[in-house]
Amino acid sequence: MADLEKVAKIFACSQSKTLAKSIAESYGIPLGNINTMHFSDGEFQPSFEESIRGSRVFIIGSTNPNADNLMEMLLMLDAAKRSSARHITAVLPYFGWARQDRKDKPRVPIAAKMVAKMLETAGATRIITMDLHADQIQGFFERPVDHLYASTVFLPYLRSLNLSDLTIASPDMGGSKRAYAYSKFLESDVVICYKQRAKANKISHMELIGDVTGKNVVLVDDMVDTAGTLTHAANLMIERGAKSVRAVCSHPVLSGNAYEKLEESKLEELIVTDSIPLKKDSPKIKVLSCADLFADVMKAVHYNKSISGKFLM
Repeated sequence: MADLEKVAKIFACSQSKTLAKSIAESYGIPLGNINTMHFSDGEFQPSFEESIRGSRVFIIGSTNPNADNLMEMLLMLDAAKRSSARHITAVLPYFGWARQDRKDKPRVPIAAKMVAKMLETAGATRIITMDLHADQIQGFFERPVDHLYASTVFLPYLRSLNLSDLTIASPDMGGSKRAYAYSKFLESDVVICYKQRAKANKISHMELIGDVTGKNVVLVDDMVDTAGTLTHAANLMIERGAKSVRAVCSHPVLSGNAYEKLEESKLEELIVTDSIPLKKDSPKIKVLSCADLFADVMKAVHYNKSISGKFLM
C-alpha cells in the first residue's frame, strides 16, 4: 500500500491549476511539476519536469473552449504515455464539446464521440468527469468512466438554506430527470419549463408546466452558458408568483453577456462549482468547490476501492 501511494502523481493543465491545487491538497500529495513552452505562433509544448515512469498519473483539466484547453489535455496525455506512466487518468471536471452528442440535423459532427476517441488515442486509460451534458456520452468511451455528480456538493448547501415551500425546477424537458432526482432527496415538488429555440443560445418561447405560486424555486441544470434560459425561467417564475428563484448549475461557462443577464434578472442566486474558473466575480454567484469530491474518488481509484457512495443520483 505504501508503495502504491508513492507512485500516485497529480498534474494540472493550465486552465485548471487552481482547482487542481485544491484537489492535490485534499488528496494529501503535492501537485506535480509541469513546464509549458510557448511558441510565437500559439503552439505550445507541455513537459513533465519529474519522472513518472511506472506511476499512476492523474491529469486534471477542463476542456471548455477555446480548443487550446482540449489540445493541452491531449498533449499531456501523449507525453505521459511516452514517459512510461503505468496508468493515465484524464480528470475532466467539465467535459467540453458535449452538447454535440448526436446528429440533430444532417451533415453535422458528433463532437463528443470524437473527443472521447481523441482522449483514448492520446493515452487516457481512465476518465473521471462530472455532470456530463448527456449520461450516454459514457458509452462513447472504451475505457472506464467514473461519472460523478455535483449533487454531492450542492445538496448539503441547499439543505442548509432551510427554504420553506421548496420547489425544484428544470429549465427544459431534457433536465427533468435531474430535477426529479434532486426533488427526491429534498422531498419537494417539481415544475418543468418547456422552451423552444429560434437558434442555438436564443429562446423564442418558454412556458411553465406546474404551479410556483408562493414557492421558493431552485432551478437545476448541468451548465450555464449565456444564462439566457436560466434568467428567462427565473423572470417567468417570479411573474407567476414565486417568492424567490435560485439556480444550481455544475459548470459556469458564462459566455457572452451572461454576467449582465444575471445582474439584470430576478434570479436571487446562482450556485456553481469551480469546475471552470469564473471570468470575474459576481455578487449573485456562489461557488462551491468540487475538490474534495474529486480527491476522494481519485484516491479510491488509486487504491482500488468502491466509489459507489459518491453517487447520490
